[in-house]
Amino acid sequence: MIEIFLVSILLGIVTGLLAGLFGIGGGLVIVPVLVMLFTAQGFPAELVMLMAVATSLAAIILTAIASVSAHHRLGAVVWAKVFSLSPGIIIGAALGAVVAKHISGDTLRYILVVFLLYVGLQMAFQVKPKPGKVTQSKALDFLVANFIGLLSSIVGIGGGTLTVPYLVSGQMLMRNAVAVASACGLPIAVAGTVSYALLGWNATQLPEWSLGYVYLPVFIGTGLSSIMTAPIGAKLANKLPAAKLKRYFSMLLFIMAAKLMWH
Repeated sequence: MIEIFLVSILLGIVTGLLAGLFGIGGGLVIVPVLVMLFTAQGFPAELVMLMAVATSLAAIILTAIASVSAHHRLGAVVWAKVFSLSPGIIIGAALGAVVAKHISGDTLRYILVVFLLYVGLQMAFQVKPKPGKVTQSKALDFLVANFIGLLSSIVGIGGGTLTVPYLVSGQMLMRNAVAVASACGLPIAVAGTVSYALLGWNATQLPEWSLGYVYLPVFIGTGLSSIMTAPIGAKLANKLPAAKLKRYFSMLLFIMAAKLMWH
């Protein structure tokens, strides 16, 4: 357990820096790494993917709180939009956990591989959301938020890569869209974590220190260390060549996708 905790601290340091640099949640990195780590530690094969996703969402709770606080201080969060999206997000995230539990580990892995490739291609080709003229009603917000919550909970992310394009399509400024997406990452992470913890409450073969499917040592180590390094990454973002770094990061996503594909 101590070995995993120490590795999780290092993982949190890296994911915090990446989150600060690129404005993405750490789940894209946390989940693939945890799949490899849990497998190496001999966790039951049928639980590895579920535990990696659930633990990633739990870790994102802490980073999301820090991120929302920072955006709120800057006055960038459009809270009316956050409150409009949150009910659908919470329901979708809870459903996502249920879906993940009832599909095979291999299917869950392939879904994650496809999502990693999707985000990797976006970063490699510098694809940016284009402002649109979509009229966004509360009904549309609820439906889209359901999908965002559902997919985010299945792959263990905060949903920013899905939320930002939707918000920008409704002519929201990128600065505000990123802030709102960060705020929406909190209900995704909380609803997903609670759902995975409850669904795995009576699961057999869980390793010690598990709360349902959430592995507590990684949650604590990754969550706390990522909070400390995310501000450093944000400062570096203004000094380093972001476009070139995104291409390097896309290569990392492709490598992780390949390792998961042939895991």
